Amino acid sequence: MAERTGGRGEVRPEEAGRGFELPLLLFAGFRTVIDALHRELAEQGHPDMRPAYGYALQAVGVEGATASEIGRRLGVSKQAAGKTVDRLESLGYVERADDPADGRRKLVLLTARGVDVLRRSAEGFDRLRAEWVRVLGAERVRALEDDLRTMAPDGAFRLDVAAWFNG
Repeated sequence: MAERTGGRGEVRPEEAGRGFELPLLLFAGFRTVIDALHRELAEQGHPDMRPAYGYALQAVGVEGATASEIGRRLGVSKQAAGKTVDRLESLGYVERADDPADGRRKLVLLTARGVDVLRRSAEGFDRLRAEWVRVLGAERVRALEDDLRTMAPDGAFRLDVAAWFNG
């Protein structure tokens, strides 16, 4: 299909999307979902929860992890991961314990509060997706998800989102 152009061979903005808008719209959609989730979590007893903490709790996982492993999974230094773990520990989301396989190592483990916030997050994401379906329709949401999967390279979804934004 031929694009219409302005007087000087330029694509008229009213007829074609501007390149810079796509990433901004994708990010705005991401922020809309994340901000709504965190408002819900605050109302449900997790007012100190931040998006970066959610990534860190995912990096801890159900089996637990060392600070070095968490850092690798998040794409940050062991020291940065340790600071996040310290904060999560002070908020009651994780605890440190001796590693039964190696007494020299400490494991970071989810507490009941950490498991609770992850469960509530999963439920919240499901509710927020259902709202998108209500507004846009199931077919359009599925198509959007399929299109994003097509455009995102394999392995593009990683836990190191915070590191990517922070350089």
